[in-house]
Amino acid sequence: MSSMIDVKQLQKSFGSLDVLKQITFEVNPGEVVAVIGPSGSGKSTMLRSLVHLEEVTGGSIFIHGKPLVENGKYAGHTAIREITASMGMVFQHFNLFPHLTVRGNLELAPRTLKRENPQAITARSSELLSKVGLADKADVYPSMLSGGQKQRVAIARALMLNPDILLFDEPTSALDPELTGEVLRVIRQLAEENMTMIIVTHEMNFARDVADRVFFMDNGEIAESGTPEQIFGSPKLERTRLFLNQD
Repeated sequence: MSSMIDVKQLQKSFGSLDVLKQITFEVNPGEVVAVIGPSGSGKSTMLRSLVHLEEVTGGSIFIHGKPLVENGKYAGHTAIREITASMGMVFQHFNLFPHLTVRGNLELAPRTLKRENPQAITARSSELLSKVGLADKADVYPSMLSGGQKQRVAIARALMLNPDILLFDEPTSALDPELTGEVLRVIRQLAEENMTMIIVTHEMNFARDVADRVFFMDNGEIAESGTPEQIFGSPKLERTRLFLNQD
């Protein structure tokens, strides 16, 4: 089975500071990978580099076997656009456009790309809003929504372009605890539908329940990876144990 994402020796430096050090991993179709670790360990930088929101200093990223960057050298603009189009990203702070309605937020990218007719786009935005439990919010503006609702809109928006891979960067860290559950339910449903996902999260119980594999990142590297049973039940490294025991 060929991997959807193949990362080799990824490096990222800001001056003399190494933010990512020789990161290597692959993700298979339908796999859910949770990335945990302390703040500043490079989790978000690693995730953002997969969709070219961060430029790396060295190493390779292959998506569906195509090089986004190979040995530190990036593909051309057109190739980068095509490769990253297969991925959707959901951010910590929703990043919704305040001047557009919920439906407007969902339909902006597909309408701009003009890949299909407006009726098909509207049909899909309605379908996805139903999927995330917000069919009745299509015509309201983001300011009228709770944080949990905004994040569910952001997930629906990421699904509008039919990505093969979804990346989540701390999708619940800006939410009150009582709103976290509604967002995690949507992500859990996507996992059950075999969506390939990488989820940077501080929700340990969720990582344990939903992930096929867990990466523990510390100090710019994947210090340890394994099944949730291994990582949470019997971590090999002292620093993994210390991190998990700090709650």
